[in-house]
Amino acid sequence: MKLDEEDLYDLAEVFKIFGDSTRIRILYALFEKELCVADIAESLSMNQSAVSHQLRFLKTNRLVRSRRDGKQVFYSLDDEHVRSIILAGAEHLKE
Repeated sequence: MKLDEEDLYDLAEVFKIFGDSTRIRILYALFEKELCVADIAESLSMNQSAVSHQLRFLKTNRLVRSRRDGKQVFYSLDDEHVRSIILAGAEHLKE
């Protein structure tokens, strides 16, 4: 695969998103199942406002998706690429 300058810039932007430990923690919390904001906030000992802010950012950048069920919104990883990126980074740390 050959990447041009624009592709390399876009790739750097993707990795910037993963450069925030709060976002990584949220993404990791979504590894097993979809969760609502309250569940994510509780599991990470964060306030719901901070979690919502990060989820909006992650959704805008297509790393998470949402599903409405009545009044609640549930979030999950957008696709397997997100999981693969995090696992590849974790594997690199273990080497």
